[in-house]
Amino acid sequence: MRRIVHMLASVAVLPALMAGTAFALDTPPPASKPELDIIGSAPSAAHIERDVRTLVGFGTRHTLSDTTSETRGIGAARRWVFAEFERISRDCGGCLEVRYVSGTVQGEPRIPGPVEVVSVIAIQRGTTDPSRYVIMSGDIDSRGSDVMDATSDAPGANDNASGLAGTLEAARVLSRHRFPGTIVYAALSGEEQGLFGGKILADEAHKNGWRIEAMLNNDMIGNIKGIDGVTDNHTARVFAEGTRANETVEEARQRRFTGGEVDSPTRNLARYIERMAEHVPNLDVMMVYRLDRFGRGGHQRPFNDLGYPAVRVMETHEHYDRQHQDLRTVDGRVYGDTIDGVDFAYAAKLTALNAVALAGMAWAPPPPANVDIKGAVSADTTLTWTHPDPKQAPNLAGYKIYWRLTTEPQWTHSRWVGDVGTATLHDIVIDNYFFGVAAVAKDGTESPVVFPGPAGSFGGY
Repeated sequence: MRRIVHMLASVAVLPALMAGTAFALDTPPPASKPELDIIGSAPSAAHIERDVRTLVGFGTRHTLSDTTSETRGIGAARRWVFAEFERISRDCGGCLEVRYVSGTVQGEPRIPGPVEVVSVIAIQRGTTDPSRYVIMSGDIDSRGSDVMDATSDAPGANDNASGLAGTLEAARVLSRHRFPGTIVYAALSGEEQGLFGGKILADEAHKNGWRIEAMLNNDMIGNIKGIDGVTDNHTARVFAEGTRANETVEEARQRRFTGGEVDSPTRNLARYIERMAEHVPNLDVMMVYRLDRFGRGGHQRPFNDLGYPAVRVMETHEHYDRQHQDLRTVDGRVYGDTIDGVDFAYAAKLTALNAVALAGMAWAPPPPANVDIKGAVSADTTLTWTHPDPKQAPNLAGYKIYWRLTTEPQWTHSRWVGDVGTATLHDIVIDNYFFGVAAVAKDGTESPVVFPGPAGSFGGY
């Protein structure tokens, strides 16, 4: 079940808090933005079903499949996705920049010869902070039992037409709004052959200096009947790795003494998504402290490899007979990833989870930068941080400090401190808690919480 973030004001629980050299007594912004509740119910199960059926209709979307046919193979599928993003853009007055992102891959175990791996992205530019990006992705490609079989039918209804259909639907919902930050909707190819679509996009983003606040990879969001016998249509999993993959030796040494093993930007992104589930009816989030399922991977990994906050959003109970299987029946047991295994209402709920998280971050100011903390051998804990360029965050209202016991999975205490760059919690001992800071907009939307030091930094904001 979701945990509630408590706004503690009791003097018995929270002693006086000083912000800088003056009390932070300015009125806090609203607790929430009403539009988030609207977005949380907006995704259409009918739209998702239509898109999944269209994608299944291409027969196979294997990365090495036909690229010239108009009706079958990866080429036809990606051209349809491109056209669908363009149609969505026309409906919002041209608010999306739709383009291909590609690269040639060869000499890999699953791509031995030169193959152009082509993904499709649609960019909804932010109004005041366009270089700050939040990304939602789904995979175009599919596969059967043999990862190199590019000709047999591989409908890939749940893996991963569901995630791609969700990404398209999120674009339909969110393109009705305007945001300070930029939202990218990505249809990535090459996932089953080695995560190449994600790697190519992550490399391009890094090369072009994208300030990536979050990447939400959706891979299988439609199955509710697990091979474990459980039927669950109200829980989503969010996989989030711990320490950053590109952490330096010095940063690791510092983390050993200050903490941060469970407070990477990716983990705090997962906590943010879990909290945003309150805007989606009948949906809880299970945070999983792992890069992905045991020993496995998804398109979030190439972004994690570069230090970007990135998570995998997916169903809670998988059915392995419906993953990476040729279409067949053996001794009465049916195999194959067919459309009857997709629950479209459930996929719509997980799409809504993505949509409210993306909207919340894109509406909010950027996460605070250069967060630092002091308080060793003291009764008080002091946090400092850097304000963004005012042009990037004209909607900034101020900041909120969060803290929790070190064994708690979610932030449990918070305090509004106003538009300041430093705040001291008196008689809150640094040794007993983990701390963080979030930026808050005038409309009440918040950034993810940022843990102090390099272990928790979201990057150059």
